[in-house]
Amino acid sequence: MTEAPADRPGDDTRRRAVGDLEEAFAHLMGEFRRVYAQTAATASPGMLPATFKTLTWIDRLGPITQSCLAEKIPADKGLVSRQVSELEALGMVARTPDPEDGRARLIETTPFGTERLTAAREPYKEMLMSALGDWPLASIDRLTTLVHALADGAVPHPDSTDAWPEAPDSAS
Repeated sequence: MTEAPADRPGDDTRRRAVGDLEEAFAHLMGEFRRVYAQTAATASPGMLPATFKTLTWIDRLGPITQSCLAEKIPADKGLVSRQVSELEALGMVARTPDPEDGRARLIETTPFGTERLTAAREPYKEMLMSALGDWPLASIDRLTTLVHALADGAVPHPDSTDAWPEAPDSAS
């Protein structure tokens, strides 16, 4: 029987650690949903978080066709169509003919949409800055690398899995 590598704890220990991580993610996701709903309402009163998500994707990827947007999110094309129509009615996005394909239309954020996104995101960014204010930059960079690796289903580079630095001494 082959022993597990020294950095890979036994199945029970690993299951417990993964369970603890799942609980931490559940807590984080609950907080994220709450903040995301507030952010959407800041962008436009009554805006649903899913519509705000669509706006952020358009801003990040645009100009983009509606079908490409639905693939990137991923979401049902009908839902994306309704969300884009809502955003267009609010003046946050505009559709223009695709110069490469006259049948398609490109969606992009308007200056007003960019303004509302910035206003909605700023309080969240400040909250995140405050929450991470005492974290060493190396820890923030490491966390960013690990989250990206987890989201991509990749194994992080060994340098990103070193032990976390000790927490700052609250007495100092």
